[in-house]
Order: sequence, then structure tokens, then C-alpha cells
Amino acid sequence: MVLYSTPYSSTCLHFLDGLSWSLVFPCYWLLDRLLASCVPTSLEKRQRSQDPCSFLTLCVLISVPLYLLLFFASLPFALLGFIIWAPLQAVRQPYLYTYRGAGTGEWRPQGRSFCFCSANVCLLPDSLARFNNLSNTHKRALEMGKRIRNGASRPQIKIYIDSPTNTSISAASFSSLATDCPMHSPGGQSVPAQPDCHMREEGRQHRASIDCPLHTSGVQISISAPEPDPQEEDTVETRNHREVGGDTGSMTASRESLARYHACDGGIGISSNNTLSHVPRTSIFKRPGRKRRHGDETFDHEISAFFPANLDFMALQEVFDHGATSKLRRQLHRYFPYVLSDVGRYGWKGCCSRFKFLNSGLLLASRYPILDARFECYPNGRGEDALAAKGALFAKVHVGTSHQEQRVVGFITCTHLHAIEGDAAVRCEQLDLLLQWGAEFRQSSCQSPEGEKVLEDLVAFDVILGDLNFDNCSSEDKLEQQHALFTQYKDPCRLGPGEDKPWALGTLLDPSGLYDEDVTSAESLQKVMENEDGRKEYLVFPPSKNQCPGSSQKGRKIPLKGNGRRIDYILYSDEGLQPDWKLDIEEFSFVTQLAGLTDHLSVATRLAVSTGEEEP
Repeated sequence: MVLYSTPYSSTCLHFLDGLSWSLVFPCYWLLDRLLASCVPTSLEKRQRSQDPCSFLTLCVLISVPLYLLLFFASLPFALLGFIIWAPLQAVRQPYLYTYRGAGTGEWRPQGRSFCFCSANVCLLPDSLARFNNLSNTHKRALEMGKRIRNGASRPQIKIYIDSPTNTSISAASFSSLATDCPMHSPGGQSVPAQPDCHMREEGRQHRASIDCPLHTSGVQISISAPEPDPQEEDTVETRNHREVGGDTGSMTASRESLARYHACDGGIGISSNNTLSHVPRTSIFKRPGRKRRHGDETFDHEISAFFPANLDFMALQEVFDHGATSKLRRQLHRYFPYVLSDVGRYGWKGCCSRFKFLNSGLLLASRYPILDARFECYPNGRGEDALAAKGALFAKVHVGTSHQEQRVVGFITCTHLHAIEGDAAVRCEQLDLLLQWGAEFRQSSCQSPEGEKVLEDLVAFDVILGDLNFDNCSSEDKLEQQHALFTQYKDPCRLGPGEDKPWALGTLLDPSGLYDEDVTSAESLQKVMENEDGRKEYLVFPPSKNQCPGSSQKGRKIPLKGNGRRIDYILYSDEGLQPDWKLDIEEFSFVTQLAGLTDHLSVATRLAVSTGEEEP
């Protein structure tokens, strides 16, 4: 079980790779800028139409001939660098494992819960991202990393209601409840705890919580948050807490801590017109999602403006651009100690495969140590999809140790399937390979070395996350909807083939509307997604016979059924768990916190692993 922490096995190969890329990069960058100048986003088109003689138009007219001249001048050096670079890719490691030391959390005999999230972030080279109406790939990557860690590191609020008729309470009403608590002051600040308030561990060293006594209204509030990293107490994160008036030494959640996604390092944010700008570090109370239960549903579901608190695992797709990957990884490491990135090989793999200009675009971030990992590339890509090394990343994570000194582990699969419409057979072949490779990985990673006697690992969960590029309602996707994948893994949003649950939401946004003021912030997009007319306006729906395949959906009058195309999935399996262990969903969320940065909604779920043992 070797994890690759460097791209190459020797320093010499690493040097040659750096040398070759330094020759290729100027030509690559100039070509990217040249194409980007010719593919404006809808925001840039709007700005140019409002002012044809604007500075932006002038820059384009001057830069295009200059880029073209410099491109041809750098081309001979790029060809030389490519001759060196391409053969090196055959011996490049399939992924890069980076980590920052952290211990494994304590495993409770009764079990515990784990939170998973998946997002397609569209971090293509800038010229290619513009075909999805997105730009500024590196700046978007930086902002995404900040929003993810700010959302995940906020305190988790659990509100218990002593009433048989209520199952949940919105966090908006938390502010009024907290002021009545003996240990909270009206301003959201904390005061010394009363004797009947106590602290308790949440089952792992990363979290702690404060339980308030039962209010006269029959409501009890429990707040948990990750413990601050000692290495970062003097960094920007600490400064951000102090600037918003929070108390970094307190476990109590202030209103500001619920909504700091605009307060980030360097004051970079997304303004109302979705252009990157410097904004003051202010904090405004923002309305989180209201959790609901539908009918006989056994778990809460919501459309949330924030990533789940205490997020454990984050799977990302379309992290293609190398510079953007580095920026995003640095931000994620401030919350996730363990990251698998740069997944997949470039170049040729075997004499019959097509050249891969892009890697797989997969990234997996974890709060738990990664014990083993493997990447497999799908061999049947077609068209433009064959230019990327799309595949599946498998990981085995160490989530705790039992009292019998047995490791408690989980299996996570991150994948991105073929995207071209009408290629259902290609996707089904890839799903077959996904199941086959997953079974092989689980079997090989559980085998002990020869001659060594070790205790068998206890499996807590088996989860698949990713963009599968088909939905459960389109008639064109019937073949995928009936695949054996859904007999081995459960989809929390699915009733059966061709039928989603009423609350399930499409995750693919209409690119033409990304810069509308109604959807450029997490809260505004959340509000739009909660409204049926808003969903019809800004989500992509299954193609209609009365609509041209390439036309935009904005403003069309054709009746639409369902809630959009849901192509981003989180699937889980309760097969292969220990006897008497049970896996249940606590909550499922559609997350809008990356509004304005990508053309997908994120999805998140919290799974509860129970062992059947009773509390002592």
C-alpha cells in the first residue's frame, strides 16, 4: 500500500519534467489567452454592448495580435519541450498524495456519523472554461477553496425540540432562542457557562460541543465545531475571526460565524455582478437552508447556502488546470489534512490509446488518513471526452480504531463519467468497470502482507461520489437508470428507475444565466432553487422534442416536468459492513455556496454508522 507523495520516483525525472514544462508553458499560456480573447462570457458581451469603446474592448484589440506574434515565437521551444515531456508521462505516478499531520479520531463503540460532499467545479484552462460561460479559472479556484473551508469549518448547530409535532427548526430562529440561553448573550457572544451547561465530546478529537440546558420553550441547542489548528492560530483564519467580532477561544457560534463565505484571505470576494473584486471584511447574517422531511422520509433534506459543518470528505471533479489545482489544494489543506490531487496520467497509455491532454480532473480531500489509493482510467472515451484521462479514484480511509485494536475503515470512490449526450452505451460500460474495479480494490486493500497476522479491518461505509453525466428522469438515459449499480448502491434521491423523490433537485445550471443578479450569491441562488419558477429558469432540464438540443432554456414557454437534470450523485452501500452494523442517512443537502463559480450545484449527505451497541 504505497501512496505517491511525488510525481516521479527519482529527482532526475522530476527535473526533466520541470525543464520540459518550462519550455512548453509560455506557448501553452499564450494559446490559452489567445483563445480566451476570442470566446467572451455573457458578462463580457454585456459589458461590451453597453460600452463599445470600453477599456476591455481596447485591450482585446491590442492583445490578440500580440498574443499571436508571441505564440509563433515560442512555438519552437514548446515543440522541443514537448518531445522531452511526453515520454515522461508514461512513468508519472497516477496521483499526488499530500498531507499535513493529524491524528485519527476516536471511534465510539456505538458508531458515529460522517459527512460527504461532491462538486463539479469546472476548473478547465480558462479558454475551455469559457465554453461553459466561466472565466478566471485561477481566481475561481482560490475563491472555491476559501468558501469550502469557511463553510465546512463553521460550527454545527443541532436543535432538539421537546415536541411530538416538530421534527426540525430553522437556524434563522436560532438567534431568538440563543438569547434566552443562560450561557449566550443577546449579541451572540458567550458568557460563563452555568453549572447545568456542560461540554461533551462528539466522538472524535476534531470536534467538541456545548449543550445548553433545556429552554422553557422545550428547545435544547447543541453547538459543535472543529478545534482550531494550533499552527494556524496566528494566521489569516484567526484574524478573520477577530475582525468579525467572534471569540476564537469560545466554542459558541455567533451569527457571523454562520455566514463568512465572503470574508476570506486578502479580502477577495465575488461582487453582485460576479466579477472578482476587493470587498471589506464585513459579516452579515445570512439565512441558511430550512431542513424538511417529506412524507415518510426518515432523514432531513434541504437546499443550503453553506457546505455542511464538520465536513469529512470532499470529492471534486473537473479540477483540470494545474495552476488552479495548486491554489485549490493549498486552501483545502487549511481544513482537510489529506488530499489526493493531480489524478490521472497525461500522454499515451499503451500503443492504442488516444493522447491525453488533460488528466482525470478528480480530487479527493479527507479529514482522515488515507491508507491506500488507486486510479483507473476508462479506456472507452469518445470525441472530445477522450482527450481527458477520465476514470475512477478509489481510496481507503482510516476513520478510527476499535477497543479490540481493529482498524475501522471506509471506502470512497470518486468518478466522472463520459459526458457526450447519446452515448449511453459508453457510460454503461464505464459503470461496469467502476463496479469491477471497486470490488478488486476492496479485496486487494484488505489483504494482509504475507507472513503477517493482523486483525481484520472493520468496514464502516462504502460510498461513490461524482458526476455521472446522466439523470434519473430523462428518457434518453433509461439504459443508465436501470444499471446494476443501483442494485448494489443506494441513491437517497431516487424512488426507482425514471422517478426521483419529489424534493430531489437538478444539479446542472443553465450556463447562460450564471451572471444574472438573481443567482450570483449563495443566498440568492438558494432562494431561486426553492421556487419552482426559479428552477425552470436557471436549471437545465431533460431535452424536449419541441426544443433544439443546443438552444438555451431561459425564457422558454414549454412546460417542464420535474426539478431539472440531477447528474451529480452520492451513492452508498450497506453491503460488506460488519454484522449488526447499520448505515442510515441523517440528512441530504443541495448546496449553493459555489454560486457564480461553477455551473453545478454541490450535493452533500451525512451518513450515520451504528454498531448496535448501547450507550454505557
